[in-house]
Amino acid sequence: MATEVEWTIGKLLEWTTDYFQQYGADSPRLDAEVLLAEAVRCQRIQLYTSFGETPDPTTRSAFRELVRRRCDGTPVAYLIGRREFFSLSFRTNPDVLIPRPETEFVVVALLDLVKKHQPTGDLQIADVGTGSGILAICAARHIPGCQVVATDISARALKVARANAIDHQVDDRIQLVEGDLLSGFPAKSQFDYIVSNPPYVAQSELETLAREIRDFEPQQALIAGPLGSEIYQRLLPQAAERLRPGGALIIEIGPAVHQAVLTLVNHSDQFTESYIVKDLANLPRVIVAKKA
Repeated sequence: MATEVEWTIGKLLEWTTDYFQQYGADSPRLDAEVLLAEAVRCQRIQLYTSFGETPDPTTRSAFRELVRRRCDGTPVAYLIGRREFFSLSFRTNPDVLIPRPETEFVVVALLDLVKKHQPTGDLQIADVGTGSGILAICAARHIPGCQVVATDISARALKVARANAIDHQVDDRIQLVEGDLLSGFPAKSQFDYIVSNPPYVAQSELETLAREIRDFEPQQALIAGPLGSEIYQRLLPQAAERLRPGGALIIEIGPAVHQAVLTLVNHSDQFTESYIVKDLANLPRVIVAKKA
């Protein structure tokens, strides 16, 4: 008689990693660990001290369901309802884009500017297209005394951002505003810095995206239009109008649109200086444009 497999933590990780590898996942071991930790309700690191333990049937059933949904394409961040960004944990769901490491370069660029210029008084910062609120919240946590206005066209995204701001105890310094870019703001609203990770995928690129991005993340937050640079065309003049002299616009870009966006910045007489920040893959990822 065949011996029944004992589904220990170690065996579950081994089997699921192999399964995800066959399925074609980019990070099969990591996905397996994150989902099993979610089912077991422990920190991922704790799995390594529990390899010989056997989860109860209810836990194994919950894990199987997570694995099934992952193989159907659902991103891990949506399955567990959170994602780490800039060493913080953020709530996430299909109403918002999943935070990505590349966007951390926007935060780094902002903090570098603040550190270099050491402005006096409370800084006023705007986060345009805030989504889950990651840029606004990181600014509020790392820049003491700053006040942040975070805008988004999606009321459902703002609900996620509000929950994250409360989680990180900065909701008293972040004002959430529903609206299209900065168009709803009066001209007298002035900011020292404006940050943004706007949609920058061209419509023609949609089918080239990974299935879990194309089918599960909100297209409104991904697709800019036929060219991919449409949002920047609208955002640049609005930002220039609302930036204080010496202030800066800090925007994430996709490599495919970086030259078009840089041209827009350089052709504007509202910005005196601009430069590109590259990511760890040496791709253009952020443009910093300083107001005249």
